[in-house]
Amino acid sequence: MTFTPRPPTAATAAVREARDFLMAHSVDYEGAVAGFRWPELEEFNFATEWFDVVAGEHPGRNAVTIVSADQVASSWTYAQLSARSDQVARWLRSIGLCAGDRVIVMLNNTIELWELLLALLKIRAVAVPTSTLLSAADLGFRVERGHAKAVVAPSALRARVDELPRSILRIGVGEPVAGWLSFAESEKAPTAYRPSAPTKASDLSLLYFTSGTTSRPKLVRHTHVSYPVGHLSTMWWLGVRPGDVHLNISSAGWGKHAWSNFFSPFLAQATVFVVNYERFDASALMQVMDANDVTSFCAPPTVWRMLIQADLTQLRKPPRELVGAGEPLNPEVISRVRDAWGQTIRDGFGQTEMTCSIGNSPGQLVKDGSLGRPMPGYPVVLLDPVTGEPSDDEGEICLDLSQRILGLMDSYDGDPGMTAEACRNGYYHTGDIASRDADGYLTYVGRSDDVFKASDYKISPFELESILLEHPFVTEVAIVPSPDPVRLAVPKAFVMLAHDIAANPQDAAKAIFEHARDRLSAYQRVRIIEFVGELPKTISGKIRRVELREREAARVAEVDGDGQFHDKDFR
Repeated sequence: MTFTPRPPTAATAAVREARDFLMAHSVDYEGAVAGFRWPELEEFNFATEWFDVVAGEHPGRNAVTIVSADQVASSWTYAQLSARSDQVARWLRSIGLCAGDRVIVMLNNTIELWELLLALLKIRAVAVPTSTLLSAADLGFRVERGHAKAVVAPSALRARVDELPRSILRIGVGEPVAGWLSFAESEKAPTAYRPSAPTKASDLSLLYFTSGTTSRPKLVRHTHVSYPVGHLSTMWWLGVRPGDVHLNISSAGWGKHAWSNFFSPFLAQATVFVVNYERFDASALMQVMDANDVTSFCAPPTVWRMLIQADLTQLRKPPRELVGAGEPLNPEVISRVRDAWGQTIRDGFGQTEMTCSIGNSPGQLVKDGSLGRPMPGYPVVLLDPVTGEPSDDEGEICLDLSQRILGLMDSYDGDPGMTAEACRNGYYHTGDIASRDADGYLTYVGRSDDVFKASDYKISPFELESILLEHPFVTEVAIVPSPDPVRLAVPKAFVMLAHDIAANPQDAAKAIFEHARDRLSAYQRVRIIEFVGELPKTISGKIRRVELREREAARVAEVDGDGQFHDKDFR
């Protein structure tokens, strides 16, 4: 396949200048925050004006490496992926897809995903990444809500896709399906692609559905710069450098996948490293990391918690950079990994609506349990959730919209009312509560929807969960309010026990209650424990505490005490 490198443009130079500034201040937090400025861009296309340019400069460098479930590694260079995405772009145009058309991208971590995303950027179509785990009903909702013209999916998901309206163009990856176009046909297309028009920086590029932890998923609009260039902040937080091998554990279809499996590593001119598995195996993962010299590793809390159940010393060459994202990490996890690998997991914060806005950056003091400090280019303020006034010590994490924030979404698609509510009074409101110490470090308290009152004291579920997770019996836990006639509510813990615990439930409850009493103030004490086989989660893996709250409220209303263990019974 012929590869023709593209020359850099003025936009390329502007992005490179901003990127190189952050690289030069990789461990200088104060210097990076003080001196960083988002590039001014009227036109920019990440695929043609960044990826293809990098491919011309480093044609033989691996852009993507994928390790299959049987531990066979396959790699594609920047030059190969540049040429192939050109070919796919030509084919997409030939089948009638144009600039502005919305395309559901429902693929797993196979190379077709990267080929397609780059090609959609090149033709200025709009990618709507979607999880392959969605039900037919959820897929139908996304197609309708996202006004999709086409769906690209593995042919194995035919049953779900065939329930969509016939007007939707179907493109299959894998075995041919009657009535579908085959993605493999793109291999017959010409390889040379030339854009039909410049890409405006403000044009719509990506649509992401949020994970829906508390409500129906929202549809977030990102432009050709908000994620593609905005992820300079994420790149800096990750600590990814040119030539690095960056492993991120994330399912395709969610914003975090774009964070760490697409834009950030490519901005750094590094290699996206993916490990596919049928069932998570911590030992196998560490073997693969050693064999492939992984230099930076990002994983959600669920994966970190599974890793510490294994022998971490199996990893002989720990990555230089360790980060966690998705939900805040508990101090116990950070401590266990540090003891084994000699490296500290650096937590960070962001949303589908934005790139990394708060984080523990490389080379800085990490305070266990803290989210870190605001990233360069992010004017973070805390606002009192009741009065809306700025707060020095605790409040809702917000962004000051009087300053230019390139990494923030354009809006919620088709919902100006929701956009106005999120951006009211000159601030973008995240809905997350944090506290701030004298050094400017922010510590997560919880979603504003999850924080509750007990005997007039404010309870942070995350704080209590962190304490319970220190007990070896506890694998995962979620704290919710249980209605109480005297205290208004009391903290209740839904607990998943470690698999190798031999103690019966009553003994386990007794041990966990004792652990909590020794470490929590009286007003914080967990009063009820219920053991569960699993916790309700979104498809992206976030705990749906709203579902547990509703379940608990219904249980109390029905005076159902089955399966409950109470603190007062073990005193």
